[in-house]
Amino acid sequence: MPPTMTEMWATMGSTIASFMFIWAIISQYCPYEVRRSFEKYTQRFMSFFYPYIKISIHEFTGERLKRNEAYADVEAYLSANSSKSAKRLKAEMGKDCTKLVLSMDEYERVTDEFRGAKLWWVSSKVVSPTSSMGHYHEQERRYYRLTFHKKYREIITEAYLRHVVKEGKEIRVKNKQRKLYTNSPGYRWSSFKTTMWSHIVFEHPATFETMALEPEKKHEIMEDLVTFSKSKDFYARIGKSWKRGYLLYGPPGTGKSTMIAAMANLLNYDVYDLELTAVKDNTELRKLLIETTTKSIIVIEDIDCSLDLTGQRKKKGEKLSDDDEKKLDKEISWREHKEEGSSKVTLSGLLNFIDGLWSACGGERLIVFTTNYVEKLDPALIRRGRMDKHIGLSYCSFEGFKVLAKNYLNLETHPMFDTIRGLMRETNITPADVAENLMPKSPSYDEEKCLSSLIQALEEAKEEAAKTAGEEFTEKAEKEAMTAGDPVKVL
Repeated sequence: MPPTMTEMWATMGSTIASFMFIWAIISQYCPYEVRRSFEKYTQRFMSFFYPYIKISIHEFTGERLKRNEAYADVEAYLSANSSKSAKRLKAEMGKDCTKLVLSMDEYERVTDEFRGAKLWWVSSKVVSPTSSMGHYHEQERRYYRLTFHKKYREIITEAYLRHVVKEGKEIRVKNKQRKLYTNSPGYRWSSFKTTMWSHIVFEHPATFETMALEPEKKHEIMEDLVTFSKSKDFYARIGKSWKRGYLLYGPPGTGKSTMIAAMANLLNYDVYDLELTAVKDNTELRKLLIETTTKSIIVIEDIDCSLDLTGQRKKKGEKLSDDDEKKLDKEISWREHKEEGSSKVTLSGLLNFIDGLWSACGGERLIVFTTNYVEKLDPALIRRGRMDKHIGLSYCSFEGFKVLAKNYLNLETHPMFDTIRGLMRETNITPADVAENLMPKSPSYDEEKCLSSLIQALEEAKEEAAKTAGEEFTEKAEKEAMTAGDPVKVL
């Protein structure tokens, strides 16, 4: 007589319980090396009978140094192909902030088909405990696992995976929401954190069309940027990492930050605003570089004010007087006391950050420095090869004024333009000051009031410049007279 269903379940339960008891005894008393060998050979033995192949794609590679691009591509591919079949989804805001982008939630499984082959994707993670400053945290390592029958090995490994990566990249570009990143102070970083950067959505509206620049200069900069973005093969052929440095310099208010936003909008790049004073040392500077993504702009604004990187270095062999040495020792002691626990980033570390071996990780990056006083910077920091293109942003020209008049007042011509043209030839005014005067201050402000305000500002600037020039001339004449030993009264 065949056994009843109850007897079958009882026998199966007894067998499983016995197996678990034996395995618990082995795990407790059997040496780790023996167990590892047993598991390895067991898996090899089972592989002869198990007909499926599994491929894991992890989020991070190299001990969390860099996010795996393949993982991001798979995530994008599955977000478009799994939302209709998956039962548990997670939602993120899309590029235009009007619709949600759906993707697989953790431990969700979906099915895909490719050229008659059936495949299964699973989103999973491994949680392992880590210790940081005496505190234990759980560190998550996410991954996707692809399972398919071994008879489809050639189709999957050669065609399907290439198809997933290609389509995933296209979806990422389509759904990409540009971000503005900033780094946190080093003491806030923990080993269990997945990134050292925090970000917000980048929504700056600046474009080259709205910038107060001469058309020729705009065209030159835009061509340079677009050419760089399409030069991957060229950089590989000449043996250089795919990056380019830009130095933006000029008086305050001439549009350096606006230029960076226009660059990001033109190329659709993310922006990493690096605050050097929040970086502990050169090692953490390299870690920040590693965590930046491709298609990004790394920005250090007002670099002459960020750290002591102004290049005031004594030449080799140059000797100091006793008084100078004492003064320098006091200054160094005061700085060490003041800067204890603050940033220890050096000029050498920053130079290696720009074009050292670590700068070659990833690709398609712009590195942008801004400064109001380019003469203060060390020549090694801004030489060609590090800062490849120097862009001087000066005072507003009449062509720049016309762009701003079009932006603020929707004017292309006006009888008062001739007066403004003449005044701009005789005095200097920044684009920021022009924009402020063209900004309507109340509903009653019309274009004539705005233009009159600008004319008044130009006339005041002209008078101030003339007064300053007169004072400088008087001071110079007095010094020359005293040097000649013939003091005179300068009227």
